Amino acid sequence: MAELYENREEQEQVILVAVSVQDEISTEASLDELAELVKTAGGVVAGRFVQNRQMADMATYIGSGKTAELRERIVELGATGIVCDDELTPSQMNNLERELETKVMDRTMVILDIFASRASTREGQLQVELAQLRYRSTHLIGMGSILSRQGGGIGTRGPGEKKLEIDRRRIRERISRLKTELEQVKTNRTVQRKRRMENGVPVVCIVGYTNAGKSTLLNRLTGSEVLSEDKLFATLDPTTRSLELPDGQQVLLTDTVGFIHKLPHHLIQAFRSTLEEARYSDYILHVVDASNPRMDIQMHTVYETLRELEIAGRPVVTAFNKADREHIPEVLKDFQADIVYRISAKTGAGIEELLHGIGRMIRESRVYFEHLYAYQDAARIAQIRKNGQVIEEEYREDGILIRAFVDRRGNYV
Repeated sequence: MAELYENREEQEQVILVAVSVQDEISTEASLDELAELVKTAGGVVAGRFVQNRQMADMATYIGSGKTAELRERIVELGATGIVCDDELTPSQMNNLERELETKVMDRTMVILDIFASRASTREGQLQVELAQLRYRSTHLIGMGSILSRQGGGIGTRGPGEKKLEIDRRRIRERISRLKTELEQVKTNRTVQRKRRMENGVPVVCIVGYTNAGKSTLLNRLTGSEVLSEDKLFATLDPTTRSLELPDGQQVLLTDTVGFIHKLPHHLIQAFRSTLEEARYSDYILHVVDASNPRMDIQMHTVYETLRELEIAGRPVVTAFNKADREHIPEVLKDFQADIVYRISAKTGAGIEELLHGIGRMIRESRVYFEHLYAYQDAARIAQIRKNGQVIEEEYREDGILIRAFVDRRGNYV
C-alpha cells in the first residue's frame, strides 16, 4: 500500500470520496475542508464522489455498486488515487485498492502527512512518528492475505504471514522506544511548567481551529516570528512567548496545534503532552475565524477537543479574528466564553481592547497580599512587581511594606 507521505515528487490528482449519513450541507463542508487538507499536503483535487447511505459500507465504504461507478470516474478524470473523508478500516482500504486498482488514502493519512512535513522540533517529530506507527499498526491487520496471495495455494501463505509478523514486531519495538523518549520530554516539560507556576506568572494558552490565525495573533502580540501561513496546520510545534500587558503585568502566551473536525484519535493521543499545556494554563484564549461561515461548528469542535483532554474550569476569552473582512456578522457570540472581542490579528484592530480585557480578567482572579520585607529581601519585591500588581510600597525603618494583588499560587514570603 503506497502512502502519501512516502513520495510526492509528482502532484497527485485525487478524487475526494465521502459517505453522507447526515445532511448534504455538512458533508460538503467536510469535503471542502478535506480539499484544503489535500492542497496543503501537495495534492490536487480532480473531483468529488458522494454516496448517500445510512452508514458506511463495512466492506468497501461506499458499497459495491458505487465502487464500480467510482472506478469509471477515476479513469474519466485521470485521477491517480482517492481520499476518503473518514478513517478507513484495513479491510475497507484493501478492498477498495483491489476493486479500484489505484492508491487509496483516508483523511487520517493526509493529516499525518501534513504533520510529518511540519514538525520541526524533536518532540514534534517523535509525536508524529508515534502517531504514524500507531496508524500503521492497526492497518497491518488483514494485509497477510494480500502478501500471501502472490503465489497462491499451499506454501505461499507462510512468507506473507511471516513478513507481517516481522512488520508488527518492528513497529511495536519502535513504538516502545518512542514512548520512552517522549516520557523524557514530558518530564522536562513538567519541570519547566512547575517553574512557571512557582514564579506566579499567569499562563494564557491560545487554542482554536486550524487556520483561525493563532500564530498571526501570537506574532502581533509578542513581536515573534512564528511561521504564519494561510494554510491548515501552518504551525505544529508549541511556542511560548512572554508578553507585557498594558498595565505592566507579565504573562506567558503558549500557542498550540490547531484543532480540526475528525481529528484522528492517534494524533490526540500522540500530542497529549503538548496539548496538556492548555490543561495547566490559567486562561484560555480561544481564537475564532469570524469570516468562516462554519465558525459555530468549528467552535464546537474546539470545545469538544478540550473536553476530551479533560480541560475545564478555565476562564475563556474568545477573540473573533479576521473581523476586518467583509460579510462578518454584526453580533458574534460564544456562550461558553467569559468575554468576547472582535479583532484582526493582521491589521491590529481590537488588539488593545483584547489585552486590556485579559489584564482585567487576571486582576479579578488575584488575591490581596500584604507583607513587610526586610531590606535584604528586596528581590522578593521585584518578583511581585514583575508577576503581580503592586498597589503601595511603604518604606519603614524595619523594612518595606508591600500591598499588592498577586497570583494565589506564587510563593512571595
